Amino acid sequence: QVQLVESGGGSVQAGGSLRLSCAGSGRTYSLLEMGWFRQAPGKVREFVGCISWSGANTDYADSVKSRFTISRDNAKKTVSLQMNSLKPEDTAVYYCAAGRIGGSSDSRYDYWGQGTQVTVSS
Repeated sequence: QVQLVESGGGSVQAGGSLRLSCAGSGRTYSLLEMGWFRQAPGKVREFVGCISWSGANTDYADSVKSRFTISRDNAKKTVSLQMNSLKPEDTAVYYCAAGRIGGSSDSRYDYWGQGTQVTVSS
């Protein structure tokens, strides 16, 4: 069993930065693909980015590419989402997820955190 806990959310003005962290537990954590998703009020959950189990490969949604960066530290069982140049449209609850397959589809993830709120004001 894998448990995920996000932290680092908050409120920031447009153009600012935030760093989200996701702490994991479980023996198989380092073998899992990790993803970040977000859900804004009244909208469906959408893919933000993902990172392979080794950290060698990442993928991002076009809307965040060049602004967001995902990294992971398997020794510490953490994955981070560095968000720069934030925009009001980035406002959402952000979730980290873990799964054996990974990718941009949320159906490929088996474990989810509880989410952390990010609010960007203009």
